[in-house]
Amino acid sequence: MVYTLGAAADPATGTGRIHTLITAEGTRVADVNLDSYVADLTANDLRELYRDMTMVRRIDSEGFSLQRQGQLGLWAPVLGQEAAQLGTARALRGDDFVFPSYRELGVVYARGATTSDLVNTWRGERNSTYDPYEINTATMQIIIGAQTLHAVGYAMGIQRDGQDQVAVAYFGDGATSQGDVNEAMVFAASFAAPVIFVCQNNQWAISEPVGVQAAAPIAGRAPGFGIPSVRVDGNDVLACFAAMRWALSQARSGQGPVFIEAVTYRMGPHTTSDDPTKYRDEAELELWRTRDPLTRVEAFLRSIGEFDDAFAAEVAAEADALGADVRAACLSIEKRAPIEVFDHVYAEPHSALDRERAQFAAYLAGFEEDAR
Repeated sequence: MVYTLGAAADPATGTGRIHTLITAEGTRVADVNLDSYVADLTANDLRELYRDMTMVRRIDSEGFSLQRQGQLGLWAPVLGQEAAQLGTARALRGDDFVFPSYRELGVVYARGATTSDLVNTWRGERNSTYDPYEINTATMQIIIGAQTLHAVGYAMGIQRDGQDQVAVAYFGDGATSQGDVNEAMVFAASFAAPVIFVCQNNQWAISEPVGVQAAAPIAGRAPGFGIPSVRVDGNDVLACFAAMRWALSQARSGQGPVFIEAVTYRMGPHTTSDDPTKYRDEAELELWRTRDPLTRVEAFLRSIGEFDDAFAAEVAAEADALGADVRAACLSIEKRAPIEVFDHVYAEPHSALDRERAQFAAYLAGFEEDAR
């Protein structure tokens, strides 16, 4: 059966409805399709999600500053997308396996990456960062959409092992224009693989607006592959948590893949090498500032007497301490000798690599001679 959460799929218009549980003003609204998936969550659970989002925002701002100060080669900001990432990631089990793109700072944080892990990817002093098998999260993928194929392959392995874990692929709206993503959905649907596709539609694929690459809501594409989908408010952490729980219940029970489109917004540049003022209107940015994922949770919790200034100060202090840890971790990473870039490229010695190493060593020696 091809369907979307709460409504039949319409091939002409896609899944237009955006499911929301906490509005931009901080009002809790009912959703007959999602409410049951968060019925057990308490105010304290929501406070912890707020804490998570605050921590990730602080890490993000520190990483941005470190790049501007020349300590990191690049940084992919996540400002504005904290709810889409933390809401979905916190719903996962520890033994589920995640395949992130390069912007999933919040997801990697939720999975247990250390402060050193979070900056080392962009400092480039070691190959990779965390051990994927320690936190059940693949290393961040910079090739657009490639991780969706990896996720489906892993999910098919789970299926053949007779286990109930789920693989999750995260990607942006721009990635849905890539062949890899569509091929991944073909395989996932054909083999009923236990995989969840999480598309963070942040409105911009670098300088290309989503309206140019998708005439209808992106979630409407999945039913065409035979994959149920849901379109959720990506700035509503509670709705994102609920949508992921629904998707997990589908995939974990043998019903095959699920597609989530989290409608959110990239508040900053695509990366620190981008200047969004060249292609984005300031009025659009101001509109999305009113939909901030953190302020809506704070407004809701204050309205029910579960958020006060003492809690706000506690979280702010914790975030500042974490920011200091991120900076210290970055500055303490040992600088490797440039020649070490050839280490660990192959498990066994390789003659072609040896020649390249010798050539690069001669190149580096030239700088030493010039210095003398």
